Amino acid sequence: MIKSLKDYRRYKHALEVSYWMTDKRCFSPEYSDIGVRIHLIFKVKGLEEVEKYINSIPQQFKGFQTYSALLNCYASEKSVEKAEAIMQKVKDMGLAHNPLCYSFMMKMYYRTGDWEKMDNMMNEMEGKGINFDQFILIIRLSAYAAAGDSDGMDKIARMLESDKRITLNWNAYSIIAEKYLNVGQVEKALTMLNKLEGMLATSKNKQGLLGVLLNLYAQAGKKEELHRVWDLFKQNLRIYNKGYISMMNSLMKFDDIEGVEQIFEEWESGGLSYDFRIPNFLIGAYCRNGLLRKAEALFDRGLSKGGVPTVITWCHLASGYIHEDQVSKAIEALNKAMSICPPKFIPSKETLRTCVEYWENQGNVEKAEEFVRSLEVEGVFSSVFCEKLWCFINK
Repeated sequence: MIKSLKDYRRYKHALEVSYWMTDKRCFSPEYSDIGVRIHLIFKVKGLEEVEKYINSIPQQFKGFQTYSALLNCYASEKSVEKAEAIMQKVKDMGLAHNPLCYSFMMKMYYRTGDWEKMDNMMNEMEGKGINFDQFILIIRLSAYAAAGDSDGMDKIARMLESDKRITLNWNAYSIIAEKYLNVGQVEKALTMLNKLEGMLATSKNKQGLLGVLLNLYAQAGKKEELHRVWDLFKQNLRIYNKGYISMMNSLMKFDDIEGVEQIFEEWESGGLSYDFRIPNFLIGAYCRNGLLRKAEALFDRGLSKGGVPTVITWCHLASGYIHEDQVSKAIEALNKAMSICPPKFIPSKETLRTCVEYWENQGNVEKAEEFVRSLEVEGVFSSVFCEKLWCFINK
């Protein structure tokens, strides 16, 4: 149960089950249970609560699982000194005999930009006869990419593919391809994507593989490859909503509205559950291009089919109404957006910026001020956020 909840990022519920297991069912926690609980406490309550929990654990239960989990927490928070202290403790206890703790340290040094310490970690592993795994090597390759060092990337890529102890999965190939694209090595990225496609027959997550390929070919600027991959996958599996979202998102990177419309029609005829994230691509494009009537017609069509508009749907419409000077409808759309907006998430700042910039470009600052004033009156946004908008208008 805990593992399943973790897989769905239901960390709070997973932690509740962990405590229920020991407190209500009286199961004594094993070393692995303690390590998992540390991870969950970190996700739900933060580092301070993790440290309190560690202090409450009897000394005889503080083994590799405990310290490696704590190390992961410190590394994730980029608490370098604390992470290094725990790593030294693990070494002193003779527990640093596999790549796991080293991978936590490597990831932290990557995030803090300390390439020298990354190399020190790898040299130490070599000295102790600890084999590199794909996670260690992928982290180092990512660091070379961040430094723009394509030669270093080539070296690590060769190590990954030549080491018979490492079986590269499609996720690893996708990361390598993405990093090559980041440094402008398109042909090398395409070589990796070709290898990635070769995993279609054996992949257990073909839907995920499709999304990755579409996204990376779009990044590579290879529009013709999108339809080829799309047709290839359609021959091998039924594509669901997530796959259509990936395809439409990739085509939008080329501003291929006609192509998006074709994929939308294909999706709509497929009889899948109505997901407003899919028409959102076209609703947004229509609103940006002054085609508000087409956006409204598509919106109404979605409602008639039982679709539920998302926050983004309402934000797109608000932007479209602004461009048509329909202020009252824009306010109404933003109110709709905020009524279904997740806590602490304001999705329409970009829309509001578009609104204000539109009136600025029209030389109508008074209209922009009127718009923000009506946001305050309607209570759509907090006074603090409206104050920031005032500053933007009057800059």
